[in-house]
Amino acid sequence: MTDLLPVPTVAHLPRYDGARLGEPTLDTWQLAPHNRWTFSHVDEFVPTVAIARRPATEIASGTVGIESLRAEIPGLDRRLATSFTDAFVVVQGDVVLADHYREGFGPDERHLLMSVSKSICGLTVGTLVDAGLIDPAKRVDHYVEPLTGTAYGDATVQQVLDMTVDVDYDEDYRNPASHVQAQDRVAGWRTRHADDPADTYAFLTSLRGGGAHGRMFRYCSAGTDVLAWVIENVSGRRYADAVSEQLWSRLGCDDDATITVDAGGFGFANGGISCTARDLARLGRLMLGGGELDGRRVVSAEWVRRTMAGGDPAAAAGSVFQRVHPGGSYRNQWWATGNDRGNVYAIGIHGQYVWVDPPTDTVIVKFSSWPEPVTEEWNRLHAELFRDVCEAVGTAVGS
Repeated sequence: MTDLLPVPTVAHLPRYDGARLGEPTLDTWQLAPHNRWTFSHVDEFVPTVAIARRPATEIASGTVGIESLRAEIPGLDRRLATSFTDAFVVVQGDVVLADHYREGFGPDERHLLMSVSKSICGLTVGTLVDAGLIDPAKRVDHYVEPLTGTAYGDATVQQVLDMTVDVDYDEDYRNPASHVQAQDRVAGWRTRHADDPADTYAFLTSLRGGGAHGRMFRYCSAGTDVLAWVIENVSGRRYADAVSEQLWSRLGCDDDATITVDAGGFGFANGGISCTARDLARLGRLMLGGGELDGRRVVSAEWVRRTMAGGDPAAAAGSVFQRVHPGGSYRNQWWATGNDRGNVYAIGIHGQYVWVDPPTDTVIVKFSSWPEPVTEEWNRLHAELFRDVCEAVGTAVGS
């Protein structure tokens, strides 16, 4: 590892160079001098929607190459329909074996990834570790001074990556009083309360904990945003730009991804990224390629190896996750099943998946719109579906 560069002392980066008269807000973004920048960044202040390249009535639905999977997996169409599938893509090597979309949703459309976004953040951290800009063994407050004295300040970057930080955070998606709903409000995803922090930077500085880090797996969405703040400070780039430069632009994707931003311009790293299914499959291809894709080295083989090997299963003992995947663990913002196939995956609430199957060199991407955020049964049903698909792919390859 090379010597670490000096860490910037600014609390966080401005939205644009030269924002000397205060940061633009919802009330000032149309005024000079901010409008020289904001008029080309309107989607940071007002919700936007894409103007599609073709009418929705012309979006093709159906399948490409899924017939062979139907033959091997009885009831596949029913399983996809009853699990609220929006997109289902199976890629083996460089070949798309299945490409299925619900009616009204097409291959060129982006879909919200929810917490699959966390795994993108983890890989971005990996590229900066490779570059010598982040040392996972160092404390978070070495990189983000405003987090000193918070739940995350004295945790190491690796503990944040593995979600073993002792933090008081309620991840109950249905509880209006939970931390995760408060963070949604701050991110602009829900109507704000009068006493909510101004932005995600301020929200993160409000979190407290017991300081007993590294002992127990504690799933906490805020940790990914802490990592994003670290990324910003060491790269000198806003999170969206850093992900673009370090990861997305190097994957050979066909389309831009997007990310939601809050009132302070902070990219919602833990759940706000959207992209197409085929582009997301390239993330899984990167993992199976040991950090290399189409002859390009994106992240080190060692980072991918450690990620796919998983973390400490004992840290997740007794979790709902291990009721589905006994011996499973969490490492570098990815889930490791600990099963006989060595499957690792990224997951987001309401049914977003990247499933990686090393024995068959296969990646499965599934976009969904489950009515519930997450349940043990939904996770179990999808693990069974993905295993059946991978076994069918293996049978086809062996025949």
